[in-house]
Amino acid sequence: MTASSAAPSVPASTGRGVRVARAVLLVVGVALIGLGGYVLTDTVNPTRYGGLLVWLIGSVIVHDAVLAPLVVAVSLVVRRAGRRVRPAVLAIVQTTVIVGAVLSIVVVPEIIAKAKGTKNDTVLPFDYGARLGVLWLVLALLAAATIAVYLAVTRRQKVRPEADQV
Repeated sequence: MTASSAAPSVPASTGRGVRVARAVLLVVGVALIGLGGYVLTDTVNPTRYGGLLVWLIGSVIVHDAVLAPLVVAVSLVVRRAGRRVRPAVLAIVQTTVIVGAVLSIVVVPEIIAKAKGTKNDTVLPFDYGARLGVLWLVLALLAAATIAVYLAVTRRQKVRPEADQV
């Protein structure tokens, strides 16, 4: 095997700056994990580790069983809806779905708790279901407006005549 046929560990297009940025991000990430471990052991009572572990496992399950399949399904629907969907439009739709899904995951427990009832009416004072519906409506309108602006800008750039072709 010659030196030219050996596969590089980093793609040839990756410059020194990208490698430095990756290394810095890796070091910062490891440092933050260490800080999180220290804060956990310093501030959380060991009897609460079980509940924390359940929450962490639940968040992984929610991500893998709810969020990721939802984004994939929306992506498939959007791609099949038109002959060709631009990647930027797909990214806008995916971002909208992710934001809405994450906020829904935060609000659904409040909706369930409100439906069960509380001893103190001031604990959950709002109609969280209606507010979640309004949130999804606002997200859909923002996504539609963002897509419309993007398409208008890209269309205008294509229509604009070149200055060199006079």
